[in-house]
Amino acid sequence: MKAFTLKSKLFYSIKNYNKKTFMSDLMAGIIVGIVALPLAIAFGIASGVTPEKGIITAIVAGLVISVFGGSKVQIGGPTGAFIIIIYGIIQKYGIEGLTIATLMAGLFLVLFGLLRLGTIIKYIPYPIVVGFTSGIAVTIFTTQIKDLFGLSLPSNPSDFIEKWGVYLQNFNTIDIWCALIGVASIAIIAITPKFSKKIPGSLVAIILMTIVAMLLKNFAGISSIETIGDRFAISNVLPKAQIPDMNWDTVKSLVSPAITIAILGAIESLLSATVADGVTGDHHDSNTELVAQGLANIASPLFGGIPATGAIARTMTNINNGGKTPVAGIIHAIVLLLIFLFLMPFAKYIPMACLAGVLVVVSYGMCGWRSFMALMKNPKSDVTVLLITFFLTIIFDLTVAIEVGLIIACLLFMKRMAETTDVKAITDDEIDLNKEFDFLATNLDHYTIPKDVEVYEINGPYFFGAGNKFEEVMATFGDRPKVRIIRMRKVPFVDSTGIHNLTNLCLMSKKEGIQIVLSGVNEKVNAQLERARFYDLLGKENICDHISKALKRAEEITKEKNK
Repeated sequence: MKAFTLKSKLFYSIKNYNKKTFMSDLMAGIIVGIVALPLAIAFGIASGVTPEKGIITAIVAGLVISVFGGSKVQIGGPTGAFIIIIYGIIQKYGIEGLTIATLMAGLFLVLFGLLRLGTIIKYIPYPIVVGFTSGIAVTIFTTQIKDLFGLSLPSNPSDFIEKWGVYLQNFNTIDIWCALIGVASIAIIAITPKFSKKIPGSLVAIILMTIVAMLLKNFAGISSIETIGDRFAISNVLPKAQIPDMNWDTVKSLVSPAITIAILGAIESLLSATVADGVTGDHHDSNTELVAQGLANIASPLFGGIPATGAIARTMTNINNGGKTPVAGIIHAIVLLLIFLFLMPFAKYIPMACLAGVLVVVSYGMCGWRSFMALMKNPKSDVTVLLITFFLTIIFDLTVAIEVGLIIACLLFMKRMAETTDVKAITDDEIDLNKEFDFLATNLDHYTIPKDVEVYEINGPYFFGAGNKFEEVMATFGDRPKVRIIRMRKVPFVDSTGIHNLTNLCLMSKKEGIQIVLSGVNEKVNAQLERARFYDLLGKENICDHISKALKRAEEITKEKNK
């Protein structure tokens, strides 16, 4: 295996860096930093942590990903995809458990990159990606109903079905002012792009609704509008790096959520980088990107942050506003740092209903309903994987959804592969090579199949499921032959299961006094059979590279047996 080389796009980009490129990166970085601010706050609160932890994540992780990443324009930070996972971990293991799980996820991501698994992860079935992404979107939307409408609930269960039951039973407790702020926030975010592509709608909504909430509280006597300051103590002090206390029992219990964070982070970051490549025409290094994502998730929790990954929306904002190199991502982190240090105290006035509106829009963007509906028209196997992953995500959790979805997808893939392999009997008395476009040049138009010889052909890879098909096909012949020829010219590879099945077939035929002859075995398959010591069972003389040789060998065997 080749030694892994870190190919950070930053170090390649600054070689020919100039003032013009810097000005483009500067403007893009400032805009992306402003766009990231409300999202970081909203994601932090929705995840069950304080608003500043969301911003710290965007600063630390965003900086590390830009410095060490394998994409020129990738912007990293907290994303909506992690909300449900983080919230669940905090509920079960506390903040310290989340810190340990994130650190472990970072180590897993670094390991993924070093093992060059970047290209493999990109091949996770599309229905699984759409299924859990849509499921996450629905779950995020569900969690925001309380704050969006200002509901007064006797309890707020984590279970999806129970939560909606509580909502419906207590919807009469709706606060009209919170509802108006929440709906108005959604409307502002939706219409802002029609007037300006540069200014993020979420920022406009937060500024306007914060002003409205302050006016209503101070001059209209409306005290029911809950703000961030009513729920959290806001701090703009940079935390010191701290290593959490870890023990083996805690580490073991957090392996599963850590792997979930790592897989989700890998998928989302590589998906974001791939989308960015399609727009910029560049090519990211997936393994370097995974290492950078891992380093970011190691650094972020040390400063009190939460899991982070590549963010598609912020990455596209970076591209659309002129971002050329990772310098734009570094500037975005610096902008967030300055806002955190000097403007964070003002965040306490932001209404919770407004942040709920922001997250409702985020969930709508995540749901990908067009992709979901398009997949519903695909084969039943894809629809099955999609729906199972979707419902498991919203009813149980993302860990279960990904694990079960991957298992089902693998099983269905194996079923499809097994179905592509066909075993058929050649019932004609002649084999016409002209019809078959056989690979060996010959002057003969056809070969005659000798008496007491059966010919079978395998089309496709010879592995699980194919061996059992021989029994069904062999039943088409009434008489017991002296020789069975198995044509393998269309077998690209054979695995251990295929060799096992072939061995059993040979042993069974040998007991019945029938000799097996293989025909058209390619070099790769031949080498695999040789390594498996298949020659000791069948004999090298009974493995032929062409049907003409196989038929000749069959004729010799029948003559010997007829003596």
